[in-house]
Amino acid sequence: MSSLVRGRVLVVGMGGLGCPAVLALAQAGIGGVTIADPDVVDPSNLHRQPWFRTSDVGALKVDAAARRLREAFPSIRIRSLPVRVDEGRAASLFPRHGAVIDGTDDVETKFLLSDAAVRHGVPLVYGGVLRMHGQAMLIGPGGPCLRCLFEQPMAGDEVPSCAQAGVLGTVAGIVGAKQALLALSALAGERHLYGRLAIFDGWKLSQRTISVPRASDCRACAGLPGELSS
Repeated sequence: MSSLVRGRVLVVGMGGLGCPAVLALAQAGIGGVTIADPDVVDPSNLHRQPWFRTSDVGALKVDAAARRLREAFPSIRIRSLPVRVDEGRAASLFPRHGAVIDGTDDVETKFLLSDAAVRHGVPLVYGGVLRMHGQAMLIGPGGPCLRCLFEQPMAGDEVPSCAQAGVLGTVAGIVGAKQALLALSALAGERHLYGRLAIFDGWKLSQRTISVPRASDCRACAGLPGELSS
């Protein structure tokens, strides 16, 4: 049995990134997926979250997505968790999966997931999208991590939400699919992709990749004691 069929990926957030990421994983033949999101479907989600329909408004995202995933891919093993992944749940969930995809849209959770990936030695695919631009990076054991990429994390109120800034659904779809590809690469043991930030420009329809160095003073990567600011 291939590592892909045996593999299980945790997708945190079933929004504009998580939905296309799960679709790409299923199309590639992943054996199992865990989807985690406490939110319900809102009408504003429908243009960029392809698993949902108008009839799903008010329903839990993970329930609606799991139902349609099972219909489209009967052989996939799906676990749905209508919960927010906090530090405690990350400690429980990360070691049970071969890779994790960050489909969230809030800064605090992104740094929490990055710290958990380094701490538990489980590859995480960071993703972010705003307006016509997106990013994705595979974070491996030992870093570089999100704290190496961003020297000083911005406070949540400094970062505009998707509703405030706007997101083109197709850009989110491209970034989510890229995240799935990186997660599959991690399952295949392609360590050379760790720490390479893919930057997508929706205006130019172009992508460039840069190497992110591990920060010498990063407490997360070094496993140093002390409280991590988020």
